[in-house]
Amino acid sequence: MQWRDKFVAQDGRVVDNGQNGISHSEGQAYGLLLAQAFGDRPTFERIEAWTRRTLANRQDALMSWAWDPSQAQHILDWHNATDGDLFRAWALLRASRVTGWSIDLSVTEAICRDVVTLCLAPDPRTPDALLLLPGAEARHDEAGVLVNPSYYHPRALRELGTAFGMPELSQAAAHGERLLHELASIGPVPDWIEVTTEGFAPPRDHLLRSSYDALRVPLYLAWSGLGDHAAVVEMRAAMRRATLPGHVAVAFDKDGTPLSESNEPGFRAIVTLASGGIPDIEGQDIANQPYYSATLHLLCAIARNERHN
Repeated sequence: MQWRDKFVAQDGRVVDNGQNGISHSEGQAYGLLLAQAFGDRPTFERIEAWTRRTLANRQDALMSWAWDPSQAQHILDWHNATDGDLFRAWALLRASRVTGWSIDLSVTEAICRDVVTLCLAPDPRTPDALLLLPGAEARHDEAGVLVNPSYYHPRALRELGTAFGMPELSQAAAHGERLLHELASIGPVPDWIEVTTEGFAPPRDHLLRSSYDALRVPLYLAWSGLGDHAAVVEMRAAMRRATLPGHVAVAFDKDGTPLSESNEPGFRAIVTLASGGIPDIEGQDIANQPYYSATLHLLCAIARNERHN
């Protein structure tokens, strides 16, 4: 597998060559998902072993976000990223329930329990609805709740909630779908947004923009069988506004005007998936792409195979 050979070190560390060779929790989780989907148990076990040994060093069951081999203190950021934790838990669950591998699901359950306890917060507009926080220490106060819309994968949240009897995860998925619909009615889904009692506001600690994070929104919704969701329609239209032949837009102004374009196959695969097509990985040089595009490319192919499951 080209992706494994280029991006997974022998010890199981997934290397992001687009971020100076660091490793991060979502990269490890994506690696687990890919290894499970392609039936590569040795790689799955290597990735999970490195993850437990290196990133599972918090007092809870969540992972530190970033690790850098070039620094004396390898952990760059001990805060967790909730999407990485959810995808790791989902990959472990899938490995057990779908692939039939022997997996210690007590770890998976502990991750989910801590996501429920530490990474969900009431929506200031409707306190009985739950928002997915980007991390356990992420800001949520009277002024607003910080949200990364691309952390929502409705199918993953629902399957984990059902598997471990945690309805809060399914509730967060349902509210996330509504949130994404609201955001799409305004324009391209932003990378970060603040949810306040009045509605939406620019995030206090991030730029208000739609770019590489938000590109995952149509992928995750289509993977969840929600290909007609308003956020898929909006992001698909925005990505199609590229002006260069063979390119798609990958960053947008708030009105949808393209700010950056790319011809990387992985980004183009998102538009193909969002259009109901079949992302092609046969004959594609996955290893010739940067880590992020290559990873999204393979995830799109898996999503296409599973979108109606």
